[in-house]
Amino acid sequence: MNLDFSPEQKQFREQLRRFLQKSDGLSQARSILDGKVQNYSAPIWKGLAEMSVQAIAIPEEHSGIGLGALELCVAAEEIGRALAPVPFLSSVCLCAEAIRLFGSEEQKAKWLPGLASGEVIGTWAEADQPADEASFRSGALSGTKVPVLDGMVAQVAVVVMRDAAGAPALLLCDLMQSGVERQPVKTIDPTRPAARLTFAGAAVERLADSGGGAWKTLSDRAAVFLAFEQLGSAETALAMACAYAQERTAFGRKIGSFQAIKHKLADMYTKIQLARCHCYYGAWAISTDAPEVPLAAAGARCSAIDALDFAAQENIQVHGGIGVTWEANCHLFYRRARLNALLLGPRHAWQDRLVASLEQKLA
Repeated sequence: MNLDFSPEQKQFREQLRRFLQKSDGLSQARSILDGKVQNYSAPIWKGLAEMSVQAIAIPEEHSGIGLGALELCVAAEEIGRALAPVPFLSSVCLCAEAIRLFGSEEQKAKWLPGLASGEVIGTWAEADQPADEASFRSGALSGTKVPVLDGMVAQVAVVVMRDAAGAPALLLCDLMQSGVERQPVKTIDPTRPAARLTFAGAAVERLADSGGGAWKTLSDRAAVFLAFEQLGSAETALAMACAYAQERTAFGRKIGSFQAIKHKLADMYTKIQLARCHCYYGAWAISTDAPEVPLAAAGARCSAIDALDFAAQENIQVHGGIGVTWEANCHLFYRRARLNALLLGPRHAWQDRLVASLEQKLA
């Protein structure tokens, strides 16, 4: 079994990496923190659209390029590596994927072309959020959903609700209608902004094939994409720590020569490589629709949370006092690590899913 990416996918990775390096995602993220840019980086989002990144997995008949999950994994890792403040996870990995997998032909024709071009931004609103007060009756949605990632700029949302039987159902909501109000909410990471959506009898329609385990299927796939994003961010945090350790001098020596710093960097590298193994396994599983998808997704999610959280914290430690200042970029990765750890459900929920998958496999 070859779990590596193909030469074509690696070439795409290099092209995307060059573009994102030139775009300088960290400076764009800082512009959002400083209030100079609102919500997301429009230049980076436009550049990604010119490279057809948003169209990767969308079929050609709906203005996409008809590739697949592996290419989405490559894109997610590079976007995470650059810490690019764009709604890739919300729009491409969740909303577009939900419509592609479970939408009717009419729903696909209406939304996928705009999502593929990047002109339409999508998002999702999960079930069972702490402040989830929404209710769905007779094609109308009322109540609130919070927090909704990229909710201030999205034009369409996949809203996850519980049906009469208590199972998650996927509803499609046009957020541009008069029955939807938005309010920004603060998060630990302003470069990944969120909103409170208030629905007042907003018209919604159920995704055609979203019964049964649709939300679990979608969340498993999204967990792998998010894990790749976290993997890319963790590798950049490690690279930052290594570069600083080779530049900073203390007691007449580069701090990278001290055993304590070497151990920190080695531990960061080990966790990242472990996460990469799980991510590659997850990418293989979702790209082949293997029975192991739940197990692989949960493993990728848990290991990627650990890798980015550890790398972000140790990057600050290696930088010492300067690592906790506003001027240093270390806190950008810590913010992203903390927020990403909660998306799609916290770590303990994915640990439970991991254990359940292992028990089922061994039964």
